[in-house]
Amino acid sequence: MNKYIKKLEELKLVGFRVVCEGDQYINEIPKAAKRLQDRTSEIQHVLNSGKQVGAFVVEETTPEDEGYWVCVQVEEFAQIPEGMVTLTIPPQKYAAIMHKDSSHLIGQSYETLHKWIAEHGMKRSLRGWNLEFYQSVDPGSAQLEVELCDSIHA
Repeated sequence: MNKYIKKLEELKLVGFRVVCEGDQYINEIPKAAKRLQDRTSEIQHVLNSGKQVGAFVVEETTPEDEGYWVCVQVEEFAQIPEGMVTLTIPPQKYAAIMHKDSSHLIGQSYETLHKWIAEHGMKRSLRGWNLEFYQSVDPGSAQLEVELCDSIHA
């Protein structure tokens, strides 16, 4: 698996926030992804053909940071659809890897990436936003193609 460094400017996201017990995210995130897929046409100024973006913080410092956001990237915020939320991700540097496998094996891809980060003398930013860029979304499929971006210190 190819690992690399990626620097992103500010991202504006619109979608759904999922907050549940830790072991329920595996069930609740696909439900939110399907809901977002069904309602993406309601969101204005969508970028990247509406490809979904997941966002989360490893070590939340406030209740507002808790959970997982299933979103699409937008150019600007305008008339947010009912029941949806906005999230602004500040400019950040990431270590990244492409995961093309079962959703149940995503943890192994993260372990591989975390090992690579440590081996190259970098430090994870546990309070920074981590991003998951879904290349294809089929909420009914167990297979994922997703770019995992783990926040690192610049």
